[in-house]
Amino acid sequence: MKFCTFRYLENELVGLVSADEQVVFDLKEVDASITKMEILIEKYPDLEEALAEKINQLTPISMDEIELLSPIPRPKHDILCVGVNYRLHAIESAKFAGREYLAPKHPVYFSKRVNQTVKPDGMIQAHADITEKLDYEVELAVIIGKTCSKISPDEVFDAIFGYTVGNDVSARDMQAAYGQFMFGKSLDGFAPLGPWIVTKDELSQPPHVNLKTYVNGELRQNSNTSDLIFDLPYMISELSQGITLEPGDILLTGTPAGVGMGFQPPKFLQAGDEVICEIEGIGQLRNTIY
Repeated sequence: MKFCTFRYLENELVGLVSADEQVVFDLKEVDASITKMEILIEKYPDLEEALAEKINQLTPISMDEIELLSPIPRPKHDILCVGVNYRLHAIESAKFAGREYLAPKHPVYFSKRVNQTVKPDGMIQAHADITEKLDYEVELAVIIGKTCSKISPDEVFDAIFGYTVGNDVSARDMQAAYGQFMFGKSLDGFAPLGPWIVTKDELSQPPHVNLKTYVNGELRQNSNTSDLIFDLPYMISELSQGITLEPGDILLTGTPAGVGMGFQPPKFLQAGDEVICEIEGIGQLRNTIY
């Protein structure tokens, strides 16, 4: 199933997206308490069967009549992130930094502060007053489905609700200047997410999907999750050993090679650029720099 957050007649609603992606169904018709995505995620195990049975009784709303929002507009916690987690991207990152590539022994975890995620077709602020090296990063975003602590790798997929597309927008010069990830990846508007969440059963376990990024129609990133250094069971289990994960928590799992800083010369983003992040089996997240 695919679930979205949308605005219709001035109301922010949670919806079930039809298989052909042409209409959406307001989930308040199933359960009036579902006012935001996190509530749906918590209730989903008890609602899954009812949704399948009632879908033909729900009132369809055309996609043309709604404003599609980020599936989780205001996350409860900062987004959890993993840096340099694709082999070829780790190599290009080392080259950009002028150092030799060494295979990591541990994942590089950091958090991305987010006041509000950016919707599909929304605008990404360039922050040109403080950065000149704005970059894109398509990432498979994992949505946690239940409270979990100290889980084993074998239990990880039971703890996942689904997946969406993330763009870990980054200010490379700020990363270099401050020697860490958080500031240069947490500026306002640096967290586009969407277009919707697909439940975990829509993809294989673990997901083997293609990831692509287009900038103004030019294919920049083109890879597959098979290039991950640390996989989902490893990362989520490890994080849960000391951090309690909760329904609606978001984990960005890393980006493949082809980011702007990896080109010679680098291809950083400018105002007016259109960025499309695409993940097989999920959809496209399209945004414009301003």
